[in-house]
Amino acid sequence: MLYLSIALFLVAAVFGLIIASAILRNQPTPKPLVYLHGLLGATALTIVVIYVMQHADKNPLASLVLLIIAALGGFVLFARDMTKKPGPMALVVIHALVAVAGVLGLVLFVM
Repeated sequence: MLYLSIALFLVAAVFGLIIASAILRNQPTPKPLVYLHGLLGATALTIVVIYVMQHADKNPLASLVLLIIAALGGFVLFARDMTKKPGPMALVVIHALVAVAGVLGLVLFVM
């Protein structure tokens, strides 16, 4: 389960880099990638939540907390993007860094 989640997060990260690049260049974000980024991230996060619920004795709880925080930042960025307001650059960077930390924690947990 966690391998699938990591793979989905990595694909979402690639899409996130493309989206962040557009934001940095003050260009419109590619909407199909915005939707796919969120969908893949939410699916991967759901898999992690299910894993944590099924494995109460040993689970990547710290990674889950970081990923939930990243998701909340992503929701804010998505809402701003839908209203055609650019996301605050600080939030874009924080969202990415927290998500990377969560996924790295997940990878370390699997190893």
